[in-house]
Amino acid sequence: MAQHQQHLFDMQQQQHQQRPLSAQVAKTATAVTLTGSLMVISALTLVATVIGLVIATPVLVIFSPVLVPAAITTFLVLAGLFTSGGLGAIATFVLTWMYKYVSGKHPIGADQLDMVKSKIAGTAECLIEQTRDII
Repeated sequence: MAQHQQHLFDMQQQQHQQRPLSAQVAKTATAVTLTGSLMVISALTLVATVIGLVIATPVLVIFSPVLVPAAITTFLVLAGLFTSGGLGAIATFVLTWMYKYVSGKHPIGADQLDMVKSKIAGTAECLIEQTRDII
């Protein structure tokens, strides 16, 4: 097993060394070009953000007595909508799971539930038996 892995490693090293220099140069040039382009785009985005903030700051200061309560209200409304939607989706999933479990379609997690149910039933029987022995 170790010899096979060593042989594969040696073959990979030979293939890596046999690659032509032009392919390595092309890969490097592509990586440098792509990285440089992404850095330029990142810098332009940062500059646009700063310029936008400089232009928008006076407007935000003037309208802040209206915008702050509006932003808080918008946040609360959106938080409520997302929460109700999420809870509705969870309720739908739970009801679907329960329907499948009751109808015998064996949904995901039914094995764990059955195992826990049998452990609880076994513990209850043991406690009943111990109580009878005491009385």
